[in-house]
Order: sequence, then structure tokens, then C-alpha cells
Amino acid sequence: MSAGGPVPVLLVGLHGHGRSQLRSLLPLARAGTVRLAGVCDRVPPAPGDDLEGHGPVPFFEDLPTALRRTGARVTVLVTPIHTHLPLTLTALEHGSHVLLEKPTTATLAELDRLVEAVDASGLACQIGFQSLGSAAVDAVRALVAEGAVGAVRGIGGSGVWVRTSAYYARAPWAGRRRLEGRDVVDGAITNPFAHATATALALTGDGGQPPVGIELDLYRAHPIESDDTSALRLRTAQGTPVVLATTLCGPQESPPRLVVHGVRGRIELEYTLDRVTVHRPGRAPRTAVHPRRNLVADLVDHVRHGTPLLVPPAATRGFMHVLEAVRTGPDPRPIGLEHQRVWEQDGAVHRTVDGVAELVGRAAESLSLFRELGAPWARTVPEVRP
Repeated sequence: MSAGGPVPVLLVGLHGHGRSQLRSLLPLARAGTVRLAGVCDRVPPAPGDDLEGHGPVPFFEDLPTALRRTGARVTVLVTPIHTHLPLTLTALEHGSHVLLEKPTTATLAELDRLVEAVDASGLACQIGFQSLGSAAVDAVRALVAEGAVGAVRGIGGSGVWVRTSAYYARAPWAGRRRLEGRDVVDGAITNPFAHATATALALTGDGGQPPVGIELDLYRAHPIESDDTSALRLRTAQGTPVVLATTLCGPQESPPRLVVHGVRGRIELEYTLDRVTVHRPGRAPRTAVHPRRNLVADLVDHVRHGTPLLVPPAATRGFMHVLEAVRTGPDPRPIGLEHQRVWEQDGAVHRTVDGVAELVGRAAESLSLFRELGAPWARTVPEVRP
């Protein structure tokens, strides 16, 4: 890749989260770092679509054709989970570096194949865990290392979002564990809140290491295959307990957060906001907002100058062990209608699990699973060991 001139980029997956990628690429295009050389999708852009400010560019329905005609040096893949491996292999075969949206692959075995293919190609692959591009992660690790809150007792994570039936109706793979014989694993833990797991492991320095053990507490209020209200507990390779509690059936949305529980205080990371707050007894909370590195810009710098990638595939191995545990674990248990509030608005069905926002917060604070907190819809599930 030449050190001068904008890098030609191909975006694969134009709709949904692909629009976010278009917006993310626009400042890089205006700075002359990249050039959107084309977009690829099964569904073309609407007439007059200016692609979030990029203007008209060539459209393709077929990835190999798009790669040949655009000469893309970087391919950004924002596609269904079960397509991640085959489309990455296609991009590598055509000599293109890759920014691959999270989660990395649909299975742990596919991650191994991906790592082998990237290594053999001599090309680079960055995984789109945007939160791992934040300087907030290093800031929290530095605070822990300097003993700001004393010895770490554990990390708790909480996430309360709202997703309606329209979210699951947007694509055939949404909310599925499998589709047409392929693993998909599109649940709350493995997709919308995947950043929580990956970032928690990054805070401990264990992102590339398998957890010692994983306990799952998976449920669903929506009529889907995968989980939408879930908790998990793992112990990192270094022995730190991590509990993550999430729901897509909250009464309203709030920024997800990770809390490092220390013996002399706590550090909160709101990872979607890059905001870190330190709480210590007898002192006023101290908050700082940190910058975030664009992962495509980081990939370009890596290729041009050899700087280390922020999120290579191997760095997501710890997260992928969690995904594998979910994939091979028991199906999520349905939450009965007696524990839900259900209504229809604007043609979509809304579902809120009773008391779920409070329960998610308690789980993150106490490092407990839902079933341990007495949730009436919870059950005992065996530990899954990777």
C-alpha cells in the first residue's frame, strides 16, 4: 500500500450498521486517508442516496467482482455473523486487507481458520470492536496498575437496551442460533453486548486468553431462538471474576457500563461514551472522557507504517470462547408472559421484563447471576467450561 494518496476502501454491507460505517469513514475520506471506492450488498442504495455524504460510488452485488473492479486495498465487512469467515477469505484471496465487524466469527473453529488464513496471506485483519479503540481502556488499566482502588475483587458489567420485534424482523438471521444449517449465534451476549465481554477481558489483559470457566444464565422474552436477557460469569486466565448482565427488554435505554470493583473504591467505564469515573471513599468522583481511535485509520497505519493493530483476530480469542460456550450451551429459557409487559406501537411489539433494569444493576454490583438473585423466571444451568 502506497504511503501517499487515499486508500481505496470497499464497504460490504450497506444497510443497517453499514450506515454507521459510512459515517465513520467520512472524516477519513475528507482527510484524504481513504477513498470509498464502492459499496457491495444484495440490496442497492435507494435512488438519490448520497451514502452519508460520500456521494455516488459504484455499487456491486457480487464481492469478487467488486474487489476486482475497485482494486480495494481495504475491505470493510458489515455482514451477518455466519458470513464473516467466507467473505474475509474472499477478500484476502483478492489481496485486500480487512476490517471485520464483530463478533469475529460464528464458531471458535472458524476463528482458528481465520487466524491461519490471515497469517498465510501476509495481509492484515482488524476486528471491529470499536470500544477497544478507546484510550479509556488503557486509562482504566493504568488506574488499576497504580492501585487507585486497591486490589481488584472483580468486574461487573450491565447493559439495558430496548429492541422490539422490528429489530428481529429486519433480517432472516436476527435472533437466530442457526440458519439453514449454519451457526449464527445472534444473541444479546454475543452481538449487541459483545463489546461488554471483549472490553472487560481487555481491562484485565486477558482478551487473547481463554477464560478458566464460564457460567451461563440465558433467557428470552421475544419469540426468538437466541437470548435477549442474559447473564454470564467467567474467571479470567489471571483469576479475576467477571459478571456481565444484559437485557434488550428494558423499560428504557441507558449507557452500558463496566465496573472494576476494588477493595478501596471502584472504577466505572461507560464504554460507548469513552467515559471513566473513579469513586473512592471520602473523595468526590473523578470523571474523564478519553479519545477513541478509528479502527480503519489504525488498520491503514498498521499496513503503511507497521504499527501494531489494536484488535487483531487473536486478541478476540477470550471473547470467542464466550461465544462458543453460548453456541454449544443450552437454549435460552423462555420468560413467561406473566413476567412481561407487552404492547404494540408503530407496528412493532415491545416487550419489557418486569424489574429487569434493577436486576441487571444488582447482578453487576454483586457479581451474581440472575438465578442467584431470585429472578422468578431463572433456573439452574450447569457451568460450561471451554
